Amino acid sequence: MAPNTTADRVKRFLGIRPEDELDDSDFYDNGLYLEPEPSAKEALAHLVPTVDGIKHYFRELFPFWGWIFHYNLTWLLGDLIAGITVGFVVVPQGMAYAGLAKLPPEFGLYTSFVGFFLYWAFATSKDITIGTVAVMSTIVGNIIIDIRDTQPQLEPEVIARALALISGIILLFIGLTRLGFIVEFIPITAISAFMTGSAISIASGQVPTMLGIPSDVVNTRDETYKVIINTLKHLGRSRLDAAMGLSALFGLYFIRWFCTLMGNRSPKRSKMWFFISTLRMAFIVILYILVSWLVNRGVSDSKQAKFKILGTVPSGFQHVGAPTVNTEVLSAIAPHLPVTVIVLLIEHIAISKSFGRVNNYMINPSQELVAIGFSNVFGPFLGGYPATGSFSRTAIKAKAGVRTPLAGIFTAVIVLLALYALTSVFFYIPSAGLAAIIIHAVGDLITPPRELYRYWRTSPIEVVIFFAGVFVSVFTSIEYGIYVTISASAAILLWRIAKSPGTFLGRVSVQHASSDHVLKKENLGPGGVDGEKHPAYLDLSRSDVSNPQVPITSPYPGVFIYRFNEGLNYVNCARHLDNMTVYIYKHTRRTQLNKYDKIGDRPWNDPGPRRGEVVDSQEIASKPKLKAIILDFSAVNVIDATATQALVDIRTQFNKYTDPETVEWYFAGVSNRWTKRALVASGFGVDRGHGVERAERGPSEGVVAVAEIDPDVTFGRKEKERGAADVDLEAARGGAPGEKRDEIAPVSSGESRPRERQLAPIYGVNRPYFHIDVETTVASVVRNLERRRDTEDSSLEAF
Repeated sequence: MAPNTTADRVKRFLGIRPEDELDDSDFYDNGLYLEPEPSAKEALAHLVPTVDGIKHYFRELFPFWGWIFHYNLTWLLGDLIAGITVGFVVVPQGMAYAGLAKLPPEFGLYTSFVGFFLYWAFATSKDITIGTVAVMSTIVGNIIIDIRDTQPQLEPEVIARALALISGIILLFIGLTRLGFIVEFIPITAISAFMTGSAISIASGQVPTMLGIPSDVVNTRDETYKVIINTLKHLGRSRLDAAMGLSALFGLYFIRWFCTLMGNRSPKRSKMWFFISTLRMAFIVILYILVSWLVNRGVSDSKQAKFKILGTVPSGFQHVGAPTVNTEVLSAIAPHLPVTVIVLLIEHIAISKSFGRVNNYMINPSQELVAIGFSNVFGPFLGGYPATGSFSRTAIKAKAGVRTPLAGIFTAVIVLLALYALTSVFFYIPSAGLAAIIIHAVGDLITPPRELYRYWRTSPIEVVIFFAGVFVSVFTSIEYGIYVTISASAAILLWRIAKSPGTFLGRVSVQHASSDHVLKKENLGPGGVDGEKHPAYLDLSRSDVSNPQVPITSPYPGVFIYRFNEGLNYVNCARHLDNMTVYIYKHTRRTQLNKYDKIGDRPWNDPGPRRGEVVDSQEIASKPKLKAIILDFSAVNVIDATATQALVDIRTQFNKYTDPETVEWYFAGVSNRWTKRALVASGFGVDRGHGVERAERGPSEGVVAVAEIDPDVTFGRKEKERGAADVDLEAARGGAPGEKRDEIAPVSSGESRPRERQLAPIYGVNRPYFHIDVETTVASVVRNLERRRDTEDSSLEAF
């Protein structure tokens, strides 16, 4: 009795019989396997959500459900240490990055709190930290300045909160619809160029603040190269802030260098030195708060300080409420949404994926977009602006021994304590010290030379894209740098697809041998070391750098093997088939050499030799006639209508070339059912020369790949009626439960005898022109052509 599941009911509604209702006649004809034809209804059935699929979808939305019930004290200790460690880093960074966004410092703490508090429930990464980041803060600051130039009535926090809300909704939609795979279209070189260009831009913009150069002298919102030039021109106008900023920057790098040195010298205490290095930002901030308090003691107004200080930071959440989103605000932020969404997406997914690979777990990009989407949707209600993953804090969190995403809760507690208990202390933080912290943090985002050299060794053209992105970021803006790198990477991808090479293959005889025999140049003999000779197929043009001393021969006169190395689709089909036509025409001759009696009968594209030109008829006659073409589809997954039509056109062209004979087409390595269906629907797999549809009735000749079958498997699934006694018997014989033993088969007499081998074709006999690999295809082609030649010779003798 067939199960009455939702999926089966849907299939019956669409006219598709469920698998359990299929019988032998659907798969076998006189004992021979027939490949079932896929249908459009079957494809639509896979798009219908099932109950299990819906349950799995909702389980994926809350991944904490899979680990929260296993939480233990060991995990708690690791999360507590990592969360507190990151908390000491995020407080000074959050306030510093808020300045990049042209917002008061408390907005950086609001943003960090929301990210840490919400992310853990939706996270598939234990390491990533969501909050304020330098690049995103800089872009938010640029957007605020651009909008306020034309609409000064809009407050900066209104713009920032609305930007976070709308971009969060977009990211949430992408994540909920499981479209996170779009991240894969952005290559690592584009991300590296974006991060490097952003780091240079941010660092150069913070140098004037670190040196105390007045903002009216150097406009840090100019192009990066202008900021660098103007800073160098006005170094003489540095103030006392330079002493605070330069000493803070030196202290940050010195502490990191010293801790790394001591950690290498005493590996047993490396963990201690790591935590000391991690807390260097908090240590510098506390030290310079003390220095600033001693210098500016008694100052109640930040403008009266001897150097620029942070000033009053309000305690608690002072901007709670729904963000202002109206037509005016939406029209103002709409042009800036693409770059905001791209940066939020790039930074978070790139960082989470890299740390997932390092720490041996996988992330779900779509679910990560849900996480940052929720954080940015709810963050503005507490005063947050756009937040995403932070590279520096994620690295610290990973090295601190974080065990689960719940560590973010402990970091959120630290931020909350800072908001309510330490805001009065923040008054004395030197702005130059915060600028030094930003410069120190973004320095790690610059791609090191060794990484660039690796890119050069791997793909030189991508290094060009990298430098193009960096230069555009430096000489224009970070936003344009993002667009340039992504556009250039997409153009290179399309170029590679359109210009993907195809290769004609020839045959070589190979045998296995140990490397010792090869290095010693010993004569292996006819049998080799590990077996007899067997055929292999290499590129005839030797673009695969095969040994030129090894001869590569044609598999058979008039037979050509062509491999599509990077798929076949509407973008590259013309190039492939043009190359195939030119090569085959060059290496074959027409079936009828004197087909045109008059010069005027010849087509314009085949006018023949010029008048007076001597044609070497012997050379032409020595070329073989075109007999068959083998297409290696091992690299082709899906073929589209344009590509199939191009194959139909070239088949017609070759049949005119070989008239009155026809060219046989064979396919190797077609693994996709829909690709095979498309080829059959276009007339391939049909013996057009004899008018017999062998693709439907099965071959009468040729070679097929066969393998030993398991008689207990029907229609691709084990028989459910096998009892527990059979399983126990197999387990007692040493096999795994459910595994069939080949050596011995039970018989009715109770005796044991060797089981006879039962061989069956791997692919259906109703698809004789489709083979499992090139070797089997060549064997079938040669066999068919030899039989055809013998038949023609017999007919001539009889005549």
